[in-house]
Amino acid sequence: MIEEEALLQELSFKAVRSSGSGGQHVNKVSSKIELTFNLNTSLIFSEEEKERLQNKLKHRLTKDGLLILQCDESRSQHKNKELVIKRFLELIRLGLIVPKKRIPTKIPKAVIKKRLKDKRNLSDKKANRKKPDID
Repeated sequence: MIEEEALLQELSFKAVRSSGSGGQHVNKVSSKIELTFNLNTSLIFSEEEKERLQNKLKHRLTKDGLLILQCDESRSQHKNKELVIKRFLELIRLGLIVPKKRIPTKIPKAVIKKRLKDKRNLSDKKANRKKPDID
């Protein structure tokens, strides 16, 4: 399990003005939160975990290994910060999951025999629908 408190210490936040319409309030308040996390310089994760996260989050990371998340859903800066932290922790949690190795199962002989028998029965049924060959 990850140490959330230590992980939150490595995050950096920046408040930015939200884009889009909204009138006077949007033009004077910086309520959008931008979270930045540098995966390469993180001290919390082992090299194996960093590699796993880089593979899972490769489309979200910049060339420098920065993960940047933004949130401007709420008019409250504090609410946006909570939302972006929750989103970040969920991303990290999902990124660290190690998938189970699939063990292929063997098809039982009885199942193979039944399938071939059913194919033969269907073939015979369709062959019996033809007109007899009187040569």
